[in-house]
Amino acid sequence: MNNKDNSIVKSIIFVMVVVIVVSLIGIGSYFILLSNDNNEIKDNKKSIDEIKIYNLRLNESDSEEFKSEFNNLKTILSKSEIDSEEYALSVAKLFVIDLYTMDSKINKYDVGGSELVLPSFKDNYMLNVTNTLYNYMNDNTDGKRKQNLPHVSKVDVIKSNTKEYTINGDNTPYNAYVYNMKITYKYDLGYDSEVEVIVVNKDNFMYVVEKN
Repeated sequence: MNNKDNSIVKSIIFVMVVVIVVSLIGIGSYFILLSNDNNEIKDNKKSIDEIKIYNLRLNESDSEEFKSEFNNLKTILSKSEIDSEEYALSVAKLFVIDLYTMDSKINKYDVGGSELVLPSFKDNYMLNVTNTLYNYMNDNTDGKRKQNLPHVSKVDVIKSNTKEYTINGDNTPYNAYVYNMKITYKYDLGYDSEVEVIVVNKDNFMYVVEKN
């Protein structure tokens, strides 16, 4: 190989390295900005109550349906003996209400239900929601948004069952509760009317691990 060929190869390698470095910087910046946006969103909302084990806040702007199920979950968790099925169902309902009640969200990064997702799944869940379900949500920081967005008025369980569930990278089988749910909205805007939610019991806490 002559000097000219060596120079071409070196140039190609240099360009590839630059592209990789720029891509990594871009990805890192995205997650930093996403994290900052979420912190600002939560801090800008006026909290009136909290379920501390989930860092789940009840805000003045939350819907009546969310407030009702939030209080139900808090009551369940306050009992000396917690009914696992009652606990799992409340988590599943609250997750669906918060995720699909989009008219109370400030922007696409204000992802509903994220506090109830298994912590190791949370980043992927939020990225998926912001890129799909919430992707076209207009910002409402100034409170002047005119966009029609869904508001959940009721969640009903169509079918439920239990099974063993294995989390990626963990061979331990966990008890899982599978709920097929019907969503009723204040106005029909064409969003999901039926969903499947899987909740697992991990370390005596109920977490959402799948939404289909």
